[in-house]
Amino acid sequence: MTFTKAPRYIALAVALAAGSMSLPALANGEITDQVNHLSEHLGDYSQEVKWLEGKYGAVVDTYANEGKGKVDTAQLIEFWEEVNFHSAIETQYVPIYASIWQAIYGIKQGIDGGADISVVREQEQKLKEALWQALGAVKLAAQYQKQGLVDKVRTTESEPTTAPEVVDDIKNRLHKVVAKYAEQLTEVATTLVHDTYLQRFEGIEGALIEHDAELVEDLEKDFNVTLPQAIEKDAGVDAVRDIVEAMQTKLDRAKTLLADAEKNRKDVF
Repeated sequence: MTFTKAPRYIALAVALAAGSMSLPALANGEITDQVNHLSEHLGDYSQEVKWLEGKYGAVVDTYANEGKGKVDTAQLIEFWEEVNFHSAIETQYVPIYASIWQAIYGIKQGIDGGADISVVREQEQKLKEALWQALGAVKLAAQYQKQGLVDKVRTTESEPTTAPEVVDDIKNRLHKVVAKYAEQLTEVATTLVHDTYLQRFEGIEGALIEHDAELVEDLEKDFNVTLPQAIEKDAGVDAVRDIVEAMQTKLDRAKTLLADAEKNRKDVF
């Protein structure tokens, strides 16, 4: 096995420390308590990333040397779902999790479509970079856990109790939309958009409209038109991510407005 030096992930670490890391996160499917004890498993995760590099590299090499008839691209997904690192990054930093899926499918679609090897190699490099960035994010999350700066990962969903918490939950769900779309689970992603609007956003829009009616109108359009249409038309992961990032900015403003409103109510009483 060839060991490759990880790309630097300092920029990612700075972004996480600045507050773009959404924790706690709710993972899909069964997870173990391992994700709440990351520091004890960092060595295993590092080995898994190296193992994944080798596996994906071998598949691409086979494609380069023998053609797509000799490659079972279904195993590209199986590799990723086999490792414990999968749950670690899914529960700690969903945007990178989505990028990993995007690159995996980039390799798969390239091979299945008989693309030039340079195109497939480009996707392989993107996957390597995403995997090492993910490891950096998990290492940072492990430090936060040891310092008691983050809550434990929830294995069952709990209802947010305040308007700002609802906004945080909406933002987490939108990150999941990108991840599910990157996994090519289009119906799951679309359903999550609709459920988030009905179960979360509608619960706060009455309070929010008092402070910024135009913001509410913009977000309603995003939830009901812009984002679902991009998914339905298969606009691509980058396009869907751009829409979600724009929504996140609007939601940050919504959170500030709602938090200020709650504070003012408390001050009055």
